[in-house]
Amino acid sequence: MERREVAAVLAYIGRLDPRTIRTDPGEARDQLAQWHELLHDVPFATDHGWDVREAIRAHVLGSPYPILPVDVARAWRTYRHDRLDRHTDPAPAADPDDPTAWRAELLGTRQAVATGTAAPSTHRQLTNGGPHPDVEARVRAIGSCVPSTIRAALAPYRPARAAREAAVAAGLPDSLGVGCPWCHAREGEPCRSRRVGPDGRARGNAPRTTPHPTRLDLAAAEITRQGAA
Repeated sequence: MERREVAAVLAYIGRLDPRTIRTDPGEARDQLAQWHELLHDVPFATDHGWDVREAIRAHVLGSPYPILPVDVARAWRTYRHDRLDRHTDPAPAADPDDPTAWRAELLGTRQAVATGTAAPSTHRQLTNGGPHPDVEARVRAIGSCVPSTIRAALAPYRPARAAREAAVAAGLPDSLGVGCPWCHAREGEPCRSRRVGPDGRARGNAPRTTPHPTRLDLAAAEITRQGAA
């Protein structure tokens, strides 16, 4: 803001909070110099949401203390940070092989967003409204998000997952669907062979290709419990 704009701001503040009015010419001159020193890079208003009068009104309504120039400067800094946080830096139109022009356009866009002369370039927010109806229809048609042909092709690369799917398809217990009470493997993790040394400490922790019997029993009991429910 220029000095005349800062003077207009001080006059506006005086109407809202007479405590800030300086009647002595020297004090008024010093007040104007102080405010201009802190607010010379703060605009009076922009086309995209900033108005210094709104910041002043918010302070007068929310604080019992007279407003200071630093309060306005902090409000402007918060506004700048909020806009830059919502800006996604679209790719510049300049030739990427010309790094000087490319960087200059990128920084110029950021500066325009930060100063309120341009709106932030944002992406649409992802929502949790579920898949598109077309996607739901296709999943129903093939029976799964992963087609059976793709699932069969992936089976050699994920044998544990393939074994779980085969067990479920055959109506057998899914051993990895529960934790193992013997080796304490968590749900979804394979059982591990743990050998105990003479000192009582585990000497091995290699994954097993087959689950422990107690885990199979627990998985079978879980199926029975679900059927009874």
